[in-house]
Amino acid sequence: MTTMAQDARPTEIRRHELAGFLRSRRERIAPEEVGLPRGRRRRTPGLRREEVAQLSAVGVTWYTWLEQGRDIQVSAQVLDALARTLRLDASERAHLFGLAGAIDPTPAASCPTLTPELREMLAQLEPMPACVQNSRYDILAYNRTYGRLLCDLDAIPPEDRNMMLLAFTHEEWRSAIVHLDEVLRVMAAKFRAGMADHLAEPAWKLVLKRLLDESAEFREVWERHEVVRSQSSNVKHFRNPYVGLVRVVHTDLWLGRDSGARLLTYTAADDASRDRLDRLQELVTQEVLPVS
Repeated sequence: MTTMAQDARPTEIRRHELAGFLRSRRERIAPEEVGLPRGRRRRTPGLRREEVAQLSAVGVTWYTWLEQGRDIQVSAQVLDALARTLRLDASERAHLFGLAGAIDPTPAASCPTLTPELREMLAQLEPMPACVQNSRYDILAYNRTYGRLLCDLDAIPPEDRNMMLLAFTHEEWRSAIVHLDEVLRVMAAKFRAGMADHLAEPAWKLVLKRLLDESAEFREVWERHEVVRSQSSNVKHFRNPYVGLVRVVHTDLWLGRDSGARLLTYTAADDASRDRLDRLQELVTQEVLPVS
């Protein structure tokens, strides 16, 4: 018969592994990397515990207990904050969530919808900009033309490739959107309507928390409690830094009833826009994009 002590042993081992992993990653980050002064009396290699706690917006005592391997609960939101503070790459982030026994709510986690065939379809749609997006606006995959339509998406970490976050916090993405105020209002209203079906899901709460924390503009729009589930016009206007104004027709193709993922395409709305998308694809393919 298995005893309670034997049952608890794997959990205890995982807590101590988590503690050691956090400590090792904390010690490898120089204070200057996160905008902190080194000071003359610093003896700790890397960051101090209280600095990690402050940067991650968690209590110092709580974080100290976490590094001591104590039996405490850790939410997905806190793990996400720690991963950002400690600058974990995708493998390290997955390891962190695994040790904590939590599910990573970000799109950096694998998506079963993204088959090789779907990725090939994205490529074949060039020069039509296209991406795969889920219901909370995470950009899960995209072709090269889409990757340079509003900004350089390749330069953005996967966990930050969310249309809501980009529209409210990323200046290059925002500058590419014509009629920005109206677009933001509609996006926030659609996000609120969609969230009604996902109120308890960590991934949705994480996106909302980041928006509220990082954008005063979003907080103001969010307080209006507007709700939109469909949009009357599917014509979008973008100001691309390489080829100029592009008018496109937005189409969604749902990829499954349960996944919430959909294929989003932008078809040229006029001949001038078609020529400009052709030019954008040519620039991307030849990798000769001028500096914007």
